[in-house]
Amino acid sequence: MTPDETDVELQPAPGQADPVQADSPPVQDSPAAPDADATEADVSEADLDQEEQEKQPMTGGAERDAEVPSAGEEAEKNGAVKLKIPDEEPEELKFTGLNKEELLRVAGTPGWVRTRWALLVVFWLGWLGMLGGAVLIILQAPRCRDLPTTSWWNDGPLYQIGDVRFFSDAQNLKGVEQNLGCLSELKVKGLIVGPIHVAPPDDAVALRFEEISADAGNLEQFKSLVTAAHRKDISVVLDLTPNYRGTSGPWFSSVSVTNVAERLKSALVFWMNQGIDGVQLSGVQRVSSVVPSLWTDIRAIVQNGTEEHPGNRLLLGVSDLSSPEGVSSLLSSSGVDLLVSRVLGSGSSVDAAERAQSVQRLYSEHSQQRLSWSLGGRTEGHMASVGGPDLVLVHQLLLLTLPGTPVFNYGDEIGLTDEGTKFPRMLWDSDKEELNGTLQEQRAERLSRRRFFCSLSDLRSKERSLQFGDFLLVSNSSSSLAYLRVWDQSKRFLVAFNFSPDESASLQLSGASLPRWANVVLATNSSFLPTDASVDLRDLRLGPQQAAILSFPYSG
Repeated sequence: MTPDETDVELQPAPGQADPVQADSPPVQDSPAAPDADATEADVSEADLDQEEQEKQPMTGGAERDAEVPSAGEEAEKNGAVKLKIPDEEPEELKFTGLNKEELLRVAGTPGWVRTRWALLVVFWLGWLGMLGGAVLIILQAPRCRDLPTTSWWNDGPLYQIGDVRFFSDAQNLKGVEQNLGCLSELKVKGLIVGPIHVAPPDDAVALRFEEISADAGNLEQFKSLVTAAHRKDISVVLDLTPNYRGTSGPWFSSVSVTNVAERLKSALVFWMNQGIDGVQLSGVQRVSSVVPSLWTDIRAIVQNGTEEHPGNRLLLGVSDLSSPEGVSSLLSSSGVDLLVSRVLGSGSSVDAAERAQSVQRLYSEHSQQRLSWSLGGRTEGHMASVGGPDLVLVHQLLLLTLPGTPVFNYGDEIGLTDEGTKFPRMLWDSDKEELNGTLQEQRAERLSRRRFFCSLSDLRSKERSLQFGDFLLVSNSSSSLAYLRVWDQSKRFLVAFNFSPDESASLQLSGASLPRWANVVLATNSSFLPTDASVDLRDLRLGPQQAAILSFPYSG
């Protein structure tokens, strides 16, 4: 038995028999001792038997031993149980940390005090260093230019419908309202309507500014048009030129101009209360000089608004002046917000260098928010007739990229021609309409021109350089022109033209503000200059009567 084992003897309960005794076999009597009278022969025989038994193998005894348990085993089964009692291990001591008094005592040691001060100094030095670095970055970074103050008429092109009867099949103001969706696709920001008031030719007495001519529609249709246009973010400008159907003028004779101006003042208040966003007037050069006080009142009513409809309104003047000196002088003296003139000339034989100089002079003398550009108009005709049908896309690109507000006549987006009248019927084409031969080709050309106009107008509405960027003349000759539009750190745009009907142009453009290469954004002939193609500006080639707008990033 090992030291870890202990014999425990189980005692029988009172009244029970001892299990060892109960299981033990009955004790047999021991054999009788040999008889004393036995003979010597018998003793010898017994000794021989004992020797024979000792010579036998002891297998039989082993079997018996295996079958019969030993006395110790029998006793263990009947009363003894071995139990293992493990040795007791010493209890481990766990560290539970320092208490408050111990922590305070350790924290107050000189080593920890110096460590805390060192970490605090490092933290504040790092924080001050980061603050100084941020301030230095802000001071050294280039400042963005403040955006100029603009009005709604600086945000996109103006679209003039001189006679609403020829703009739609409805032949009235309701037809204009029905086609506002098409104008919205052109990114038009202002719609110039009319004149539509009652004005018998050369009859100042019968002039009625506040009454709409029956062949144009009625007041309810006009109100509905204004409301629908405003929902599409299109402002409405009403042309109130007095004698628009006669030949006398401007504004009739010297005797009647005062009376007409007085009546116009009250009419302006009436139309402002109908929700219009501006007024267009022709003949401003003479009226502003003949009746200056009345002209000042007219300006105040339009530009300051009314009590019911306060806010800035557009006063759009129209003049037949073509010299940049005259246009610049009238723009300053009349006080109009925009002045539509003939400064860009007309016809396909206009000298490109003179046109560039006119633009440069007006740009240098006036804010571009007061400049406007047009080719044609209500009295001059459509752009395709004034500038030539082959230059429709070229002139669209010119008007939409010059600094200022472009003014288009209805149908200029498709190249509509006058055909013997200044008011041809508008053509509304659809890809679903089936045509054959020449008619199909003509329709495809009109749709292509309209898509070009839409793409260009959309580009202008998104790019700051085209909206109000600086104008930099790069190159000009009698038949070619190139200029830059740049704004602060925005993308730059280079616009190049070749007005020659017969010869190609090769422009060698270089300078500090120009890179070596630029990408084509739009071109009047996409097969010659594909979109996104990279072009070497030192050898920019344009075919006859072609133009393109290219872009390159700001390089610092």
